[in-house]
Amino acid sequence: YFQAASGTSGGSSGSPVFDRTGRVIALNAGGSRRAASSFFLPLDRVVRALEFVQRGEAVPRGTMQVTLAHTSFDEVRRLGVSADMEAALREERPDATGLLVVQDVVPMGPADGLLRPGDVLLAVDGVAIDTFIPMEAACDDAVGQHLNVGLVRGGEVMDLQVPVQSLHEVSPASYLEFGGGILHALSYQQARTHAVPVQGVVVASSGYALADAGVRAGDVVLEVDGVETPDLPTLTRTLAALADGQRVSIRVFSLADPARERVSVLRVDRRWFPMQHCERDDRTGEWPCTASAPPPEADAVPPRSAVPPETRDKVAQKLARSLVAVDFDAPVRTEGIYGANFRGTGVVVDADRGLVVVDRDTVPVALGDVSITFGATLTVPGLVRWIHPEHNLAIVQYDPADMGAAPIEAATLDSRPLADGDGIWQVGLNQRDQLVSKATKVSQVRAAQLPLPSPPFFRETNLEVVHTDGAAWTMGGVLADKKGRVRALWASFVDLSGEEPDAWFAGVPSRHLLDAIAHLDAGGGAWPAVGAELVPVGLAVARDLGLDDPTVAALARADADRVVLGVARVSAGSPAAAVLQEGDLVLRVDGSLVTEPGPVESAVRAGGAAFQILRRGRVLEVELQPWMVDADGTARAVGFAGALVHAPHAAVAQQRGIEPTGVYVAWYWYGSPAGRYGLRPTRRITAVDGMPTPDLDSFLAAVGERAVGDSVRLDVMDLQGRQRVITLEVDPVYWPTYELRRGGGAWERVGR
Repeated sequence: YFQAASGTSGGSSGSPVFDRTGRVIALNAGGSRRAASSFFLPLDRVVRALEFVQRGEAVPRGTMQVTLAHTSFDEVRRLGVSADMEAALREERPDATGLLVVQDVVPMGPADGLLRPGDVLLAVDGVAIDTFIPMEAACDDAVGQHLNVGLVRGGEVMDLQVPVQSLHEVSPASYLEFGGGILHALSYQQARTHAVPVQGVVVASSGYALADAGVRAGDVVLEVDGVETPDLPTLTRTLAALADGQRVSIRVFSLADPARERVSVLRVDRRWFPMQHCERDDRTGEWPCTASAPPPEADAVPPRSAVPPETRDKVAQKLARSLVAVDFDAPVRTEGIYGANFRGTGVVVDADRGLVVVDRDTVPVALGDVSITFGATLTVPGLVRWIHPEHNLAIVQYDPADMGAAPIEAATLDSRPLADGDGIWQVGLNQRDQLVSKATKVSQVRAAQLPLPSPPFFRETNLEVVHTDGAAWTMGGVLADKKGRVRALWASFVDLSGEEPDAWFAGVPSRHLLDAIAHLDAGGGAWPAVGAELVPVGLAVARDLGLDDPTVAALARADADRVVLGVARVSAGSPAAAVLQEGDLVLRVDGSLVTEPGPVESAVRAGGAAFQILRRGRVLEVELQPWMVDADGTARAVGFAGALVHAPHAAVAQQRGIEPTGVYVAWYWYGSPAGRYGLRPTRRITAVDGMPTPDLDSFLAAVGERAVGDSVRLDVMDLQGRQRVITLEVDPVYWPTYELRRGGGAWERVGR
């Protein structure tokens, strides 16, 4: 390279460099802003390549798979170059300052076993060389042939015939998309950097399925399902023969640690992401893709039995056959979830139907894959059956036919409320799926209050949770009495207001579990919610807000905590938004004093209720109808231009007071048009090219069929209500439009 004392800005790589007479002498290739230095690539090899391209021919590039370093004469003398050799070279090339020295030889490459690190090159095919360009030219002109390399090795002069390989043969020209990841043949550049042979298939991007198996970018795949995969065609055939959801072994090593191999379990994904092979077309510069054939049907798996854990604790032993580990993996981000992999403890509530209740920090949304592990010995697939729109509960289901004669039992749920000082047993599973138990006491039962998450995501409200004096370290479980009856789900509550998630555990009383199960048994569907967040307000504060003395006295006698319920926020678009305001105090519901949110929820869920409220010193009577919230969660999402969009989820209306209209941007992929043109998560698309898009159907109609290079104009609105217009150039070849749909509990991907 030419080095110049000039500063060049980012993005100027490839720009022409002119001399004083206006001739182009180089291309800008890089620089250092701190040192105001730039590096320019001379044009000799560029011009050669251009001439081949102009003739419509492939550009020959040769390699011996050797890394050379230009080394000063002082150094090469110590490597064995004699004074006579140096003098002869200096006479032939007066400007020479050093020679080329072999730095690395790629194992199993053309020069392996011939050249060695420390060899000093003197000549190629009888022509003295001291710089890179003549060496590169010789390799480019001898593809498929041999070069006669003269060198010095430890003072001994040698002539070796070294084969020259085409650089194109060791440069990937195709890749495989699988499970949202990208794999291709290991390149020469990667091999020489890590001193491994140029062979095998490397993971360029792990995506969903491979990342879930612990396979990372930079890993080389050696074997899948017991089949060695030395090249991309073999790996493609092996993966194509596996059924969706099939669990197989995968063996890899990391380029950063090639001496150590790892084996893990890969769950094959052919549902969320397409599997296709893409190959570069040198005529067009594009990478057309060929879709793999549909996966085969999964073979029937005979029922298998789990081995329940053993413990000396009598209470824990009664629950050992009812507690399971639940894994949830999200292929894409919806509804503001903060991660891709979640794990927790669930409790079997119906063994005949395979129903399991978990918290929403384990199964946060409906769109994802569920796995359920019994006794740390057997894992089976599951489905999300129901997501509680208000409380920290979800219901998943496994197929009991997968269990055979496995000793699985449903836990007994006891809806009696817990009180301060009650003796209780915490029973759960730790990260190794081991049964853990601890006798403790209820310290307090109080309202769960969490700050607003950013971005909008499920947040617990209107629930009094159970806290204990001390807790064993688990990933969830239950609170049970001495007879093993479940009094509460020991659930994880996550605070997403800071830079990192902060989780804590508390008990969700069993009556809420029973309500959820009864709702599912009745057909599921929309859940009747209050539509307002109720928080405790001290009576002293309530008096200052205008609450009269008789009511203060009555509330003080009714509740030991001496609080009244205040309206913290109302959900946009709900019936509550029409009759309640933030700052209202709820005094009575259907004529009865209320100090806890539970009775309020029950009254509203029964079909509506009469509220007596205090608003700015005035007592008002209002009728509140339930807000029917979809309990299926997001059941449909659309991929468009590298963004994932869906209908605004309930948290947007509950937490930000935004009407649930428009199309909510949940996620985007780096490098996509959405990422390049600034279509960011939490925005709502309200119009496309001037056409309103209040829902997904209108959005898809407005987007229509677009060709590569077509542009769209999007009206977007952020969470503060600020409107913007952005333009976006679509690329349906690499970022096509598709839908993810849920039906009967199962998901499918549908192209458009």
